[in-house]
Amino acid sequence: MIGDEMSLEAESLSPALSSVLERFRDGEVPALARAISIVEDERDGFEELLHRILTVGPSACRVGFTGPPGAGKSTLLAGASASYRADNEHIGVIPVDPTSPYSGGALLGDRIRMNNL
Repeated sequence: MIGDEMSLEAESLSPALSSVLERFRDGEVPALARAISIVEDERDGFEELLHRILTVGPSACRVGFTGPPGAGKSTLLAGASASYRADNEHIGVIPVDPTSPYSGGALLGDRIRMNNL
């Protein structure tokens, strides 16, 4: 996208959200964290921010690992992540249990075992 088009596109967002969007598109990890917080907290303008991110990019692939307890999901995930990293790819891991009876998406303790990634 040409710079002028991007700045025109972000005009309807607040200055703070426009800054987050621009930094997110530049690949800044802290901007990703900020965008996640804005959406999770449903702050003013979060829907427009999501719309902008999803319609323009950046592009990404989502991969899911599923199976019964003890099947080796964490081991497989660690190996796949290491392979992506060896190819200089950026990865993000969100280990969740969508069957959690309490939240419907509990974070798993596996994040502790993946510190080396």
